[in-house]
Amino acid sequence: MNTTEIPLKDPSVSAAASDTEQLERAYIDASTRVPVLMFYTSAIAWLIVGTVLAMVVSFKLHSPDLFGDISFLTWGRLRPAHMNTMVYGWASMAGMGTAVWLMARLCRVTLRFPLLLATGAAFWNLGVLIGVGAILLGDSTGFQWLEFPRYVAVILFVAYTLMASWAVLMFRHRRGDQIYITQWYLLGAFLWFPWLYAAGQLMLFVVPVQGVLQSAVTWWYANNLLFLWFGAIALGTAYYMIPKVIGRPVYSYHLATIGFWTYALFSSWTGMTRLIDGPFPAWMITASIAATILTMIPVATVGLNHHLTMQGYFPLLRYSPTLRFTVFGAMSYTVFSVIGVLISFRSVASYVNFSQASIAYTHLGLYAFFTMTIFGSMYYIVPRLVGREWRYGSLIKLHFWASAYGIGLMTLMLLAGGFLQGSNLENPALPFSESIETVLPYLRGRSLAGILLTVSHFIFAYHFGLMLLGLGRTSTVPTFLNPVEAETSGGH
Repeated sequence: MNTTEIPLKDPSVSAAASDTEQLERAYIDASTRVPVLMFYTSAIAWLIVGTVLAMVVSFKLHSPDLFGDISFLTWGRLRPAHMNTMVYGWASMAGMGTAVWLMARLCRVTLRFPLLLATGAAFWNLGVLIGVGAILLGDSTGFQWLEFPRYVAVILFVAYTLMASWAVLMFRHRRGDQIYITQWYLLGAFLWFPWLYAAGQLMLFVVPVQGVLQSAVTWWYANNLLFLWFGAIALGTAYYMIPKVIGRPVYSYHLATIGFWTYALFSSWTGMTRLIDGPFPAWMITASIAATILTMIPVATVGLNHHLTMQGYFPLLRYSPTLRFTVFGAMSYTVFSVIGVLISFRSVASYVNFSQASIAYTHLGLYAFFTMTIFGSMYYIVPRLVGREWRYGSLIKLHFWASAYGIGLMTLMLLAGGFLQGSNLENPALPFSESIETVLPYLRGRSLAGILLTVSHFIFAYHFGLMLLGLGRTSTVPTFLNPVEAETSGGH
C-alpha cells in the first residue's frame, strides 16, 4: 500500500515516460467525464434545493408562523426534506462522483461503459426526487435520515448497484500491485454503505424491531452513515489531494494504516451516545462512550500524518483552492471528533442531548468536514474533466470565506445556544417556555450563518455552471487564489 498516486518526481525519469503517464491520465479522465460531471451537476442542483429548504427551516425556528398555513411547508416536513436532500442528494452524489474519479486514477484503468454509471446516477436522482416529494406530502417514515418511503429504497438500491459495482470492478482490474491508502477508504465506503442501508431498512421496515430498539437502530444507522460513508470518502479524498497538490508522498505509511483500521473499528460503535439516560442496557451505552473516546486514535494519527505531510508547505494554502478547502476539512475532522467525545460524556450529555448542540455536531461532520473536503476535490477534478480552468479566483475566495465563516458561526451559535438551553432545561425553577425562549437569539444567529452559506453555494453553483458551459479559462496555469510569487511552486 502506498499513500499517494505519484511520488516525488525522479529527474532520471525520461520525458517519454512522463508523456506516456500524462496521456494515460488524459484517457482515464476522458472515460470518467460524462458520469462524474453528471454526479457533480446533480449534486450541486440538490445543494441549491437543500440550501433553500434549510433557510426556510432555520427561519421557522424563530418565526414559526412563517408559511404556517401551508401543510407541506410546515417544519415537521421541511426539516426531514432538507436533511434527506443534503444527505442523499448533495453529499452522496458529490461523494460518489469524487470517489469514482479517484478510483479510476489510482487503479490506472479507464472506466468502461460510463453510460451505465450515468444511468445509475439518473436512477439515484429519481429516487431522491420521489423521496423528497413524498416527505413534503406527508409520506415519511419518521426515522432519522431514513424518512424516505420504502418504495424509494428499492430505487436507490438499483441505482447504487449500478454505481458501486463499477468502483469495485475498477479496483479488481487495477494495474500494478500497489494499493493506496485512498483506495482503502473508498473501497470501504462503497462496501459499508449497502450494508448500513440494507440493515436499517430490514430492521425498521421489513422485519421491524419493536419499542425502544427502533431508536437504537436509527441512531446506529445515522451515526455510521456519517462516519463509514461520508467520513470514509472525505478522509480518502484528503489523503489523495494534500500530497497531490504539494507534490510529496504522505509522511507515514504506518500512521496511515493505524488510522484506517482504528477508524473502521471504533467509529462504527459510537452511535449509542445519543441515547444516554435512555431505557437501554448500561453496557450498550458504556461501550459506545468508550468507542467514542477511542476514536481519538485515528484522529491523532490522521491529523499528525496530514500535518507532517504539509510541514514546510503551509504557505501554499495562500494560493491553492484545493489545498485550502481540503485542509480546512481535515482540520474540521479533528474538531468534529473532539466535540463528539465531549458531548458523549454522561455529565455533558445530560445537558445537551435534547438541545441544539447535537445539531451543531451533525453540521460539523456533514459540512465542515465532509462538504469542505469535497469542495476542494471538485476544484481539482472539474478542470481535468472539462479541459478548462476556473474562471475567477475571486469567486473561489468568496466561496471559501463565506463557507468557512458560515459554518463557523453556525457551529458557535448552535453550541452556545445548546449548552444554555440544556442548562435551563435542568433548572426546575424555570418554566419550560422560558428555557426555550432563551435560545431564540442563537437561532437568529444560525439564520445569519445560513445566509452566508446560501451566498457561498450560489456562487459555487454559478462558477461551476460557467465551467460546464465551456466558459472557463483556457490557460494551462491553475486558477490561484492570489498572485503567485516567484519563489512559489505550488500546484492547483
